[in-house]
Amino acid sequence: MHGTRILDEADRLMTVCNSCRYCEGLCAVFPAMEMRRAFSDGDLNYLANLCHACGACYVDCQFSPPHEFNVNVPKTLAVARAESYAAYAWPQALSGAFARNGLVISIVAALSMAAFILGFAALNDRSVLFGVHTGPGAFYKLMPHNMMAGLFGAAFLYAVFALFMSVRAFWRDIGPPIDGRADGGSIFQAIRDAGELRYLHGGGVGCYNEDDKPTDRRKRYHHLTFYGFLLCFAATSVATLYHYLLGREAPYPWWDLPVVLGTLGGIGLIVGPIGLFMAKMGRDPALLDETRYGMDVGFIAMLFLTGVTGMLLLVLRETGAMGPLLALHLGAVFALFITMPYGKFVHGIYRFAALVRYAQERRTAA
Repeated sequence: MHGTRILDEADRLMTVCNSCRYCEGLCAVFPAMEMRRAFSDGDLNYLANLCHACGACYVDCQFSPPHEFNVNVPKTLAVARAESYAAYAWPQALSGAFARNGLVISIVAALSMAAFILGFAALNDRSVLFGVHTGPGAFYKLMPHNMMAGLFGAAFLYAVFALFMSVRAFWRDIGPPIDGRADGGSIFQAIRDAGELRYLHGGGVGCYNEDDKPTDRRKRYHHLTFYGFLLCFAATSVATLYHYLLGREAPYPWWDLPVVLGTLGGIGLIVGPIGLFMAKMGRDPALLDETRYGMDVGFIAMLFLTGVTGMLLLVLRETGAMGPLLALHLGAVFALFITMPYGKFVHGIYRFAALVRYAQERRTAA
């Protein structure tokens, strides 16, 4: 018996799949499964986070519904994967907060922070809310830089620490490599696999969505979202160096590096999440974990809102709309930070840890 009902079901399916092994060439889940004859809770959570939900094994399986064996690996592992986010979350008191109400909580957090920033500005000088501000330091008319940096820096550090504690618990439970740590070769291989989304390909043909015709659409939208996020993070990092090392204050001209990186990233965070949402709406319901719909959509919505408000702020920053747009953009960023450790964002972190573990297992087996 396992800790949850879904892990009991995952154990049953992995036992059936281990006897069949027809799908071993589709992704990393089945070769990793074949290295085990029995499955602990940690093993099953490891396999669940190694799964990229391409749906190929459901389409190819001779025992999938309506067969009496009722083998539905993508959906079962999707549920187990979502439950693992809560199982390893830190602190545990917040573990289930975003499972069903992720979209509502994210929007409320974003609007609350935006209202706080607007209220702060109105109390100090109401004229700055809709005033036209240009040149270096224009953004800090709404809120002083040190206060803004302290507020969002604290939210970011909290998110990083909470993610670290969660991933540490996950890593310990799935079982670290034999020598207690991953070697450089395994980490590099995991970076390649994650960067290429290697296992979101259904064995080479693509991901299954609303029908039996696989495509690479989900893979492309994942790339746009992932690299859009990284480019936006890079833009913020470069702007931070500009401010503290070079003494240059935002906003910067359109041709400067932070703006170029942020523009490219913003486009990715608009197109990618729209594509992911459309792909989710078009997927076969048999492959989805409907109970976590709010958590999934909440994460997509915050990424999209961050991208849209950032692009609007870039275009309208020298108009009277700058103040409200800056407040809304910062609210979206703040909500993204504080929901990171408890929403769909963690799936990328856990999946990377699982890929490191899988790379190490393959090297050990070889």
